[in-house]
Amino acid sequence: MNKIEKNNNKSKKIIILIIAIISAILLGITVFNILVTKQAKESVVTVYEEDDSKKSEIEWFEKEEDSKEIDIDNIINQNLTEKEKEEVETQRVTWEYQTQYQNNSKLPKGMVKVLQQGQDGEQEIIIRKKYIGEELVSDEQIGRKITTPCIDKIVEVGTSSYYDNYTIKIGDYVYSTPYTLAVRKKAKKNAEVLISIDQDSKLKIEKKSKSWYYVRFESYYGWVEEDCVTHIEPNKTIKSNGNKSYSKSYLSSRVSQNMNLMAPSGLSLEQFKKVLSNNKQDKNKIFEKNAKYFYYAEKQYGINGLFVAAIGIHESAWGNSKIAKDKKNLFGYGAYDKSAYSSAYSYKEYAASIDMIARVLVKYYLNPKGTSIYNGEVATGQYYNGRTLSAVNKKYATDKGWYNGVFKWMQYLYNRL
Repeated sequence: MNKIEKNNNKSKKIIILIIAIISAILLGITVFNILVTKQAKESVVTVYEEDDSKKSEIEWFEKEEDSKEIDIDNIINQNLTEKEKEEVETQRVTWEYQTQYQNNSKLPKGMVKVLQQGQDGEQEIIIRKKYIGEELVSDEQIGRKITTPCIDKIVEVGTSSYYDNYTIKIGDYVYSTPYTLAVRKKAKKNAEVLISIDQDSKLKIEKKSKSWYYVRFESYYGWVEEDCVTHIEPNKTIKSNGNKSYSKSYLSSRVSQNMNLMAPSGLSLEQFKKVLSNNKQDKNKIFEKNAKYFYYAEKQYGINGLFVAAIGIHESAWGNSKIAKDKKNLFGYGAYDKSAYSSAYSYKEYAASIDMIARVLVKYYLNPKGTSIYNGEVATGQYYNGRTLSAVNKKYATDKGWYNGVFKWMQYLYNRL
């Protein structure tokens, strides 16, 4: 018995020694991983510090769980069973411009007049990727840096008591609305500029191609964006023919989960205000006060404005989320799962948030690549799967039931007509 006990004691000592060695190795691996991640982050900082000093500093994002205690046992268990590695990389992506809205009491009610065309900038986003073996198991955005600032779009919206429903035709004389407008050789955003003309210059419409007009200006012939001209002569008031609106029964009959989201809702400005007013859930009246901007988004970009509103309601809980309150971001746009609050975009006004998400949906989700869209641009079609709610859901949200939640609010709004 004594001999057996001695052997058992010896075996226990060996096991304890082995466990101690393994623990020391695992601790070393853990420390090494932390140092590698830190070094990767510092190396990114070093690269950026060598860039042009006029460009923005890196904005690092904090993870919501950073304040929690580190579970050492969990780390050891993971290292025992899994071979992990991390990488930090940067990606260049578009930095979308924002839109500033200004009221003009001399313009027909609801009319949108472009004063300055927007231009996207560029940003570098910093992403940390985690692998187990060769398989990518997670990636998170940990920072961003603006490399090329964007130019904001500036528009005036009419607030007068009269409406204008006139449709511009071939042969009409029109007037340029931006401070300066490029007349281009081809109907493309980056085409050669033949001449830049001042605001209120008189043009004649020769023909139309998608979102472009072919015009004559003095001895020049070229292309301009259709949303940069108006038939209303400067400093001249026109009489109203009334504001066209459709009945509740007609508008509601078009609602389904398979409806084309690139077909406008058809609601008038007053109807947008009606369906988004006096809702108990809208505790801070964010949607009520900004109802007109869903109408303007529909008018400028051709997207269903109630679809945009329903996304905002669903994502922000009627504007009651922290991101919506603090950042005027109704859609959680830019938010990365593990750093949702800090990575979400901030806006000066809710109007800019509404305008941007409408443009993003039209450009990336609702049109195939090459489709002519707003401002003379073409869709990238990067996340295009179709123009229905379920099609958008595939790339827009990780929640597979997202489209049902959005459709519920669309039905709710249509029923309030």
